Amino acid sequence: MLGRAWRALLEPRGDQVTMAGRHSCDLSDADSIRAAIGPVAASSPNLVINCAAFSDVDGAESNESQADEVNGKAVGELARCCAEAGALLVHYSTDYVFNGRATSPYRTDAPRDPINAYGRTKAHGESLLEASACRHLLIRTSWLYAPWGNNFVVTISNLARQRPELRVVDDQRGRPTSVDHLARTTLSLVEQGAEGIRHVTDGGECTWFEFARRITGRANPDCRIQPCTSQEFPRPAPRPAYSVLDLAVTEAASVPMPHWSENLDAVLDRLEM
Repeated sequence: MLGRAWRALLEPRGDQVTMAGRHSCDLSDADSIRAAIGPVAASSPNLVINCAAFSDVDGAESNESQADEVNGKAVGELARCCAEAGALLVHYSTDYVFNGRATSPYRTDAPRDPINAYGRTKAHGESLLEASACRHLLIRTSWLYAPWGNNFVVTISNLARQRPELRVVDDQRGRPTSVDHLARTTLSLVEQGAEGIRHVTDGGECTWFEFARRITGRANPDCRIQPCTSQEFPRPAPRPAYSVLDLAVTEAASVPMPHWSENLDAVLDRLEM
């Protein structure tokens, strides 16, 4: 989903882009990573963007070692390849590295304390990246959506057209993120020479219920949407109740953060059904 946004952003600029999919770069195999990434990292302009992740949050609970191969160990191997080549590594992480017990947005320097397996594997990747000698830009983000792929916006839009009523949790608060906005903002930070940790999401914050209500209002206003609690829909992986990321460091770089409703409307206008 994010890789497609990056391709759409870079190719019209005339940039030389090499896309390494799962068939050409197996992130569970260090040799495969080195074979695929090493030559790219050593070429100009020396930029490697890691859009890949084991993103099945519930699946990670029963497959944590497999998730860690991609979200943890592979990040360390990517960092070693990029350090050897002098390349900048852009890596994406998640709000789920935090425990969700905060009452104000999580700063970039907030301590990691994940409450599920997915968060632990992503936190492991962050630790390996920070401990490496690699120049890096670590972007934490949350609640990704796009006009394509498997994501909350596509799912709710489809369900709203099929069902008269939906129930969505209203006790988990965070920041949605359009992948188009995420790619554009990351590129702006790279061009400014940013390194270290940055948070990038849409502006504003909401619950999943509030997000879904906006989606159904566009997809099918006749569909009734009702709030519910997380306890009413138990999942294998616990979710942080509050995972709002602080955007102050990114906003200080004069990078615009459009409100999530604005970015959402732009995505809904292009939704692939």
